[in-house]
Amino acid sequence: MVKLGERVTIAMDGPAGSGKSTVARKVAEKLGLLYLDSGAMYRAVTVLAIQHKTQTNMVKLIELVKACEITFDDNGKKIFLNSADVSDQIRTPEVNRLVADIAKVPEIRTEIVRHQQKIGADGGIIAEGRDLTTVVFPHADFKIYLDASMQERAKRRFAELQSQNVDTTLETVENEIKTRDEKDTSREHSPLRPAEDATRVDTTGKTIDEVVDFIVKIVGK
Repeated sequence: MVKLGERVTIAMDGPAGSGKSTVARKVAEKLGLLYLDSGAMYRAVTVLAIQHKTQTNMVKLIELVKACEITFDDNGKKIFLNSADVSDQIRTPEVNRLVADIAKVPEIRTEIVRHQQKIGADGGIIAEGRDLTTVVFPHADFKIYLDASMQERAKRRFAELQSQNVDTTLETVENEIKTRDEKDTSREHSPLRPAEDATRVDTTGKTIDEVVDFIVKIVGK
């Protein structure tokens, strides 16, 4: 049985709104693991693109990514881009719209994957994103694929944005998630897909705590 703080590697994938971030963070707390939000790293790169106005200049953006520093604090709750806290900036509607196109650039993914693998080299980590079980940590001790219905995922993201006082509608959020899903699953480099040996978990209608307890039990076995 896995003991608290044991240096296992848990990789978790799933589409937007499936609950990956919240679930992974809570599992990390329960098992004493480092939490890695890989999606936040691509969002930080998107913030970098906005800052330098290189949203469409991938050659320049790739140069910036290779030279930038992305770090986490408070066990993944805060993310820093070149020492600046961008934890709030990475969740803005503008970043939501741009991140999928930036994240599909192979050279950018290569740089971020290399960084993620360095962070998780010694184990003791739960990492979540869209290619963690298939590309970043293909030999993880445990692989989880979270999913939920489109309607459920849109409601969750809409509630999150409302809590941040973002002016949007449920219909807009659902359309954005559909677009993101299409881009994530159809991109040529590291598309979102369940690993063959991943445990699939449908979070529709389930509470966060129910999903967390289920995963903790899997790891405990």
